[in-house]
Amino acid sequence: MGGSFDPAHSGHAHITREALKRFGLDRVWWLVSPGNPLKARGPAPLADRMKHAQKVMRHPRVEVTDIEARLGTRYTAQTIARLQQMYPQVRFVWLMGADNMAQFHLWQDWRGIMQSVPVGVLARPGERISARLSRAAALYAPYRIPGRFGHLLGRATAPAWCFVNVPMNSSSSTAIRASGAWSTQPG
Repeated sequence: MGGSFDPAHSGHAHITREALKRFGLDRVWWLVSPGNPLKARGPAPLADRMKHAQKVMRHPRVEVTDIEARLGTRYTAQTIARLQQMYPQVRFVWLMGADNMAQFHLWQDWRGIMQSVPVGVLARPGERISARLSRAAALYAPYRIPGRFGHLLGRATAPAWCFVNVPMNSSSSTAIRASGAWSTQPG
């Protein structure tokens, strides 16, 4: 699961725990990215976001990592390709919130992502319908695994994706930054 985690919050932790349960995953990696190419404003310093994410997400099967910065990858498709080269024995699944699925077609090589790894999509407040009606959802409709069979996603072969409804957590990095509760400023 990638993102700027600017800052990480209880909603991220919540959907991570749900993903472990719902998609039959052994582990989840939080890929704290150096920056989001779709956002004009840069995030807080990576070291601060990593430290905070490690406080928020404490789970024996979750690893918070800055591997994208170490690999020098900027886009998800590049990161996935490198991880698959580095760990050929691992079956990766890309996790995202429904808000990301709604605009997934804007990501660089989004079709390549869908072709290379199964994708798990978790409901987010206000984004359930837009995700299900998204361009990616329409194009890959034949490869959708119904939510009740989500536990099969971790063993599925791409292309495959699954949307699951989960109990909602309204936490938002944008709202936290706007409230002033995340005082770390971009470097």
